[in-house]
This record gives sequence, structure tokens and C-alpha cells, in this order.
Amino acid sequence: MKKTDFDGLLKSLREARSFARGRTPKGLKVHVPADFDVAAIRGRTGLSQSAFAGCIGVSPATLRNWEQGRRRPEGPARVLLALLARNPAIVETMLKPAA
Repeated sequence: MKKTDFDGLLKSLREARSFARGRTPKGLKVHVPADFDVAAIRGRTGLSQSAFAGCIGVSPATLRNWEQGRRRPEGPARVLLALLARNPAIVETMLKPAA
């Protein structure tokens, strides 16, 4: 193994250890898209507007405004929608209220 390969591997292991301890590695960026098709994201979950709004902690009116383009999700809502866009099944496992 070349020294440069070893050094790169060692650096990666140190970053992984830091991340596991709760420290964010330098240069880590999370991409959150500027716009979402909120209606399509909700549609993939199979939930009604009211149920989906309840799962993500917003009012049905807010959700309607997002879906109709009158408003745009901000902050944590954008991050949550980005996660749901990639994996709609997390509604089932993480967000639906316990029966």
C-alpha cells in the first residue's frame, strides 16, 4: 500500500470516529433542494393532506399552501421533506402516531 493511500485511509477513519462521537467533520455539507413538489412527496406516502400534515407537524392549511405554491417550506420542514422525497417509507416507521 502506498503511503498516500494509507494516509487517506487513516484520515477517513479519524473522520468516522469523530462523526460517531457526534462531531461533524469539516467540510460536510447537506444538500437540501430549493423547491419541492410537496404534493408528489405526500402522494408517495399514500396519506391524505390532513394525515400527512399531522405526521410532519404542520397544519393542513400550511400543507395546502405548500402544495399549491403559495408558500414554500422553510428550515426543518425543508429538511424533513428532503428526507421524505428520498424515502417516503419513513412516515410509516418514524412519523405515524403509535396506535
